[in-house]
Amino acid sequence: MARPGGGFARGISQWRHAVVAGGAACALVFGAGAPAFADAGADVSVPTEAGPPQSEHLTASWYLKDHPDAAPLGANDFGCAPTAEHPYPVVLAHGTDASAYSDWSAVSPQLKDAGFCVFAPNYGGKPGATTYGTQDVWQSARQIGDFVDEVLAATGAKKVDLVGFSQGANVTRYYVDKLGGADKVDQWVGMASPSYGGVMYGLVPVADAVPGLWPVFERVTSIAAVQQAQGAPFMVALNAGGDTVAGPHYTTIGSRVDEIIQPFGNIALHGPNATNLVLQDLCPVDLTGHFHIVYDPFAQRLMLNVLDPEHAVEPVCQAVPLGTGIPEVVLGAHS
Repeated sequence: MARPGGGFARGISQWRHAVVAGGAACALVFGAGAPAFADAGADVSVPTEAGPPQSEHLTASWYLKDHPDAAPLGANDFGCAPTAEHPYPVVLAHGTDASAYSDWSAVSPQLKDAGFCVFAPNYGGKPGATTYGTQDVWQSARQIGDFVDEVLAATGAKKVDLVGFSQGANVTRYYVDKLGGADKVDQWVGMASPSYGGVMYGLVPVADAVPGLWPVFERVTSIAAVQQAQGAPFMVALNAGGDTVAGPHYTTIGSRVDEIIQPFGNIALHGPNATNLVLQDLCPVDLTGHFHIVYDPFAQRLMLNVLDPEHAVEPVCQAVPLGTGIPEVVLGAHS
């Protein structure tokens, strides 16, 4: 089994990728108009060593250093039987340069406690990877589809609910919209979803104006990172003909102060069966951005309410300082 990512290097790598990836993706726009499956040997692994819940990426990184096969508590029990109250298993898809445990250590146990069967793979990694979500995103979307089929076969469920964070939102939505997954999905939830990519504070036009900068961006980020900015071929293909399809309901949970997805409006979906929830519209003092959203209790409660509306609980609005989560990512890399 390939080792899941999320060790100390993941933190700074993810932050560095965040800073430059928005511009880098457009390198592919000018050089290629069709998907190129970059690494046919990319690995999917299913971590099985149940790890404790964490409250932030830093402590998750610390734990992963000594427990590389850590799985979010409650996830990947293929003997789990869905109930009539919660008939659809929840499949969680992590973000770029991350792992199931690094992004879902807090969310998975909450879903399990609510009565759901929960599954969380590590996708988009090279063979022997130490971090995931770095390889070709078209291929990763197919890996998600294959994993969904495994979950359905094991549990006997007719459908799943999909929850994706960052890149996880893009590859799961591509599976739903373009790879025939709509009939197998009831709810799709995108947390910090780069639905239309981003221009990363103007880095796209800067890189376009400086010869040779695009290859540099790709080398210091990853294939997956450079495929996910505004105008990149994958993003164009993802939204071609509309950003939703009939069947599933789509929900985005985003932040106006997302450090990665700029402009902010690129998070929202526009299809008739889409709902867009904005943290600051519901709790103005919660200034959670991109990295912290999967560890933000308010955002977690919004996600749980979408998946389990019969047991919805009013989220508790609490102040969260701007930039929360960024120092933890950086400290994790330097500890």
